[in-house]
Amino acid sequence: MGTLTERDVVAAGLPDWRLLQHALHARFLTPDYATGLALVAEVGAVAEEQDHHPDLDLRYGHLDVRTHSHDAGGVTERDLRLARRTSELAAARGARPVPERLSVLELALDTPDRDAVRPFWQAVLAPGDAGAGGADDEVRDDSGRLPVLWFQSSGAEEPRQRFHLDVVVPPEQAGARVEAALAAGGTLVGDDEAPAYVVLADPDGNRVCVCTMRRREG
Repeated sequence: MGTLTERDVVAAGLPDWRLLQHALHARFLTPDYATGLALVAEVGAVAEEQDHHPDLDLRYGHLDVRTHSHDAGGVTERDLRLARRTSELAAARGARPVPERLSVLELALDTPDRDAVRPFWQAVLAPGDAGAGGADDEVRDDSGRLPVLWFQSSGAEEPRQRFHLDVVVPPEQAGARVEAALAAGGTLVGDDEAPAYVVLADPDGNRVCVCTMRRREG
């Protein structure tokens, strides 16, 4: 079963959803908690019918939905079907999608030898999880509760910041996120790879990358 790219998701006509870190994500604002509970129950019933089960995170005021195909290591047609039906249920309940509020946090570790350090971090962060698709350049908590830890190759002798944050956002939101960070006192370190990612630094020089999934697809 082949996995889908961001372009595939856009072509499917799912305006409520964004592909971030190998999964489809949506946030629906709910008018009250009871509506959120009812929507969770309805999505759960559809998940049972389709035998495909999303992650549901209900908070006061919103419901976050995340779906991906564990066996394929990414998003497939099954996820598109579930996403489309979930959006229909949300609309019927008066829940409003807010894709502009979606983001996923990734930790990036610079290392000259990821094969040497990856087993340690796998044991500490996600014992028993194989990682999405068996990827050998990251450690992934399959439950989605912890950020992905991605290993960025670097030379053994070159200066490097050991850890930095990657904030993965919908492509149409990346520019606004960068502008807000600059207005808040940040500096632009590099934008040669924009719109795939832009490197920023806080006033102390700590770096963060504002990324989109286009980086993952080359």
